[in-house]
Amino acid sequence: MVDGQGKISSVSERIFGDICSGVASFNPAVANSQIPVCPTCQSKTKKVWKDGIYYSMLGDVIQRWVCRRCGRRFSDRDDVASAKDHLQQELSLEPKVIKNRTTSNGSCQICVQEAKNLVAEQQTNIIVLRKETLDVNTLLAKYEWYLQKEGRRSATIKGRVKLLKILWKRGANFDDPESVKSVIAQQKSWCEGRKGNAVDAYSSYLTMEGKTWTKPIYNGISKIPFVPKENEIDQLIAGCSHKVSTFLQLLKETRARPGEIWHCTEDNFDFETNTVTITPEKNSNPRIFKMSQKLVGMLQRLPKLSGKYYFASPKTTIDDFRTIFEQQRKKLAAKLNNPRLNKIMFKTLRTWGGTMDYHRTKDILYVMKRLGHKNIKNTLIYVQLDEALFKDEIDYVSKVAKTEAEACLLIEAGFDFVCDFDGHKLFRKRSDK
Repeated sequence: MVDGQGKISSVSERIFGDICSGVASFNPAVANSQIPVCPTCQSKTKKVWKDGIYYSMLGDVIQRWVCRRCGRRFSDRDDVASAKDHLQQELSLEPKVIKNRTTSNGSCQICVQEAKNLVAEQQTNIIVLRKETLDVNTLLAKYEWYLQKEGRRSATIKGRVKLLKILWKRGANFDDPESVKSVIAQQKSWCEGRKGNAVDAYSSYLTMEGKTWTKPIYNGISKIPFVPKENEIDQLIAGCSHKVSTFLQLLKETRARPGEIWHCTEDNFDFETNTVTITPEKNSNPRIFKMSQKLVGMLQRLPKLSGKYYFASPKTTIDDFRTIFEQQRKKLAAKLNNPRLNKIMFKTLRTWGGTMDYHRTKDILYVMKRLGHKNIKNTLIYVQLDEALFKDEIDYVSKVAKTEAEACLLIEAGFDFVCDFDGHKLFRKRSDK
């Protein structure tokens, strides 16, 4: 049991902290219809749609909303407040005392030797279960803060906390490593890579607790990524909304990761020189790219609803935006009768860009520099993709000249000048020469 109204309030505040961070504020002009206003962009009510329901710990229904303009998902304020009050009332309940022969009235007759108060027993079980849930939430909050102090990225923290919560819900005992091993091994729907991530999450948890264990071995299986055609990418860009199309066009021209583009600000773009600077992720190298006039026009028409940020503020994750993209992609694939479009994800454009760069230049170091790789082993996959996709089309060998001396050497070796690309000169000669 939780003693004291102050402790009850603090516990309920911690439980509903994540929900209340996205609670909607209501527009007085539409108070009768009870349709909220997006807390991020203050969008009009016609842009806010219902997006399913969320159940609290005690089964209270909380309406979820989604803004079709910025992709923000948030909870209904009144529903959250009602669920919070319900939780406070339940936590303040005392289990009823089971009556026995000494406390019962002498005139009453008990037909059985041991009578049970089933209502009191049921409420006691609920309170015990609820206390375990509160303890786990507190433990995961402590683990999340530990990862933040260790300097882990927000995406890593979110993924590891989520995996530990899933393991606990499926019966894992964090104090017993063998129990965690068994639960991970029983997840038939998980691939080897996800199981390995769960092992890493629990290993870092034990490090926080000052404990060790014998880790099971799960090696992720590498797969050849899907490479679409350029006209399919252009169809997808043309068929999506303006914000999604701008995001896709930026990914296509920069070969950047989605997270590197998601939080771009005014400082990343220079419209005097039409260049964009990429702030790297995953310890890769920073890059700078020349933007096309098409992309410049799309960016200038894009409203900045989060201050200096073009797509979202640092507190907003890309998950909701990815969901909106997948919905638009599904509709477009059905409209064009092209199921291949459903295979295109944000990171697919990076894979396509690296493959096309190597196909045009045959210069692995040039591709490595454009993708920001520090290890050339990460770039070799594009050699394999090029050989598989363009095996019958390889008639020329191409080289990139970055200086005048390199251009002279290529001309002396029999290469012919083709065009300028990204500030460099491209040369080629037939492969049979």
